[in-house]
Amino acid sequence: MPGERTRGPIAGLVLAAGTSSRMGRNKLLLPLGKQSVVRRAVGTALAAGLEPVLVVLGHESEAVQAALHGLRYTPVLNRHYAQGLHTSLRTGVAAVPATAQAALVLLADMPRVTADMVRTLVERYRATASPLVVSNYEGVEAPPMLYDRTLFPELLALDGDGCGKRVVKRHREESLQVPWPAAALADLDVPADMDVAQAELGGA
Repeated sequence: MPGERTRGPIAGLVLAAGTSSRMGRNKLLLPLGKQSVVRRAVGTALAAGLEPVLVVLGHESEAVQAALHGLRYTPVLNRHYAQGLHTSLRTGVAAVPATAQAALVLLADMPRVTADMVRTLVERYRATASPLVVSNYEGVEAPPMLYDRTLFPELLALDGDGCGKRVVKRHREESLQVPWPAAALADLDVPADMDVAQAELGGA
C-alpha cells in the first residue's frame, strides 16, 4: 500500500560502465563545469536523497572511482560491461540491498537530469501503489526510471539490450508517467554533445 512506502529507502543505481566508444575517450571523466561528468551524476543521486547510491563500474573502473573520491557511494563492478548496458542494469539490481523498497536507475551521461527530477519520481512512487515510475520526454521513455522491488526478478531474468524497457512495456498499464521537456533527455555521445553541454551547464 502507498502508506507503507513512506519510510523505506530507495536505492540509486548509476550506470557508469560503458566504453564511450563514440566519444573517443572516457566521457565520464571529462570535466563539465566544476566537476567530472560521472561525479555530477552521482552527486545528483545523492542530493536527491537516494540511499544507498550504487555506481555500476566497468570500463576504466579505477579511474572512475578516483573521480568519485570522497562521495558516499557503493562501487559495483560489472565484469561483462562490454556486452551491453543491460548487463550493468542486471548487475546493479542484483546488488541492491534487501532493505531497499525500490531502485531508481540513472545513466551517468545524462547531465540535464536534476535532483529535483529524481525527487519527483520518488514522491510519485511513495504516493501511489504503482510498481513503476517512468520518465517521459515528450513521447520518449528513458531514465531515470524507478522500479519497485517486485519487478526485480523480471529485470534479472531478461537478457539482451532493452531489457529494462521490456519490463516497462509489460507493466505500462500499472506505471506512472512523469513528463519532462525533451531537452532534458540529451546525453553525451560525441564530442559535439560535450561542447553543447559545456555551453549550457559549464557554470554549474
